[in-house]
Amino acid sequence: MARTVQDFKLGKREQRLRLEARKKPYWTTINEGEHLGYYRGARVGKWLARFRAPGGGAYQEATLAQADDFADADGEVILNFRQAQDKARSWFASPDRGGARRTGPYTVGTALDDYVADFTGKDLANTKRRIEKLIRPTLGAVEIARLTSKQIDDWKLALARSPARLRTAADADQNYRAAPVSTEDMRRRQSNANRVLTVLKAALNKAFRGEKAASDSAWRRVKPFPKVDAPRLRYLSDAEARRLVNSALPDFRLLIQAALLTGARYAELTNLEVRDFDAASASLWLRETKAGVGRAVYLDAEGVQLFKQQTAGRAKSDRMFLKSTGQPWGAAHQARPMAEARLAAKIDHVSFHDLRRTYGARLALKGVPMAIIAEALGHADERITRKHYAHLSPSHVGDVVRAAVTGMQIVEKSKVVAIG
Repeated sequence: MARTVQDFKLGKREQRLRLEARKKPYWTTINEGEHLGYYRGARVGKWLARFRAPGGGAYQEATLAQADDFADADGEVILNFRQAQDKARSWFASPDRGGARRTGPYTVGTALDDYVADFTGKDLANTKRRIEKLIRPTLGAVEIARLTSKQIDDWKLALARSPARLRTAADADQNYRAAPVSTEDMRRRQSNANRVLTVLKAALNKAFRGEKAASDSAWRRVKPFPKVDAPRLRYLSDAEARRLVNSALPDFRLLIQAALLTGARYAELTNLEVRDFDAASASLWLRETKAGVGRAVYLDAEGVQLFKQQTAGRAKSDRMFLKSTGQPWGAAHQARPMAEARLAAKIDHVSFHDLRRTYGARLALKGVPMAIIAEALGHADERITRKHYAHLSPSHVGDVVRAAVTGMQIVEKSKVVAIG
């Protein structure tokens, strides 16, 4: 019988530096027979990997790189914990190991690895995060042939009942929001669990199509939580939008203005270059979009003015929007300045993505057809647009209902006199 591997906590630098220096590495399990190791020497720490085929036999081992104990990771010579995991998985699947990984039981973890290796979507970072944090720890070691609907259902329910993970520094303990208590809290957690379930099913379906699983019935019978994907209805009035713009720091103010005038996502805006604005056609070309397909944004006079100011005298390859320091905006750099601007403007909670919703809502309130709004926002399906904006559009049904029920005279006219 194979000995049980004692998993050590290696994810944080301070945890590794508390380990005793020794010749024998410290190991943590990635999948069955696959381990990431850390060698704690007197002067240096190194990442290792080892693999053993199902059924036993000797381990194959490899040294991966130096650990980021005393210097920042560079992704090649020095790796952090996440990078070491990725490199270990690449080694596990590499031809120089003889492909032994494929001869044993095919696990959920292996299916997840294969899914990520062939992933072609735009949201790879979030997909990998959901896999590593929310799927693999519970289901990764389970053989697909032995996977049951109950296991998946129990995992899904536990995920919905768990507190939401909050943004946390790389070397800090994970922060969590309070466990869901209200009906709305639970709806959000169930909606999130549905999204993670979609990733799991996509990986398992790929395995089934590749004949790595004899049947897909175990996960096909598992249904998502019903009626929990309520559309977000938050959008700013024109007055709120002006207050938010006026309250933001100058460099971030430009991004807010651009979002309100284009409906573009944060990442779509921060990836813009000067060449993407065409003053002659009063349009903007979004090269990097969520759908992976570029699209045009048609600007009004105010939008043209904003982008003319941003591009005047600049090289075509320059980033359109930069921080006041001259550095590009990063993936999560909008959260703090957005919160500061919202508080200064005395506006209830609003996210940067709500600026995109504000753009869509303004079009709907003006009676723009749903098909046009879908095209303007880059929605792949008009049903998405209707879900979020149809209730805001002038409607024949609404007009008929209001005309039919009018005239009861059961509410006194207001005696409040407007001031100003």
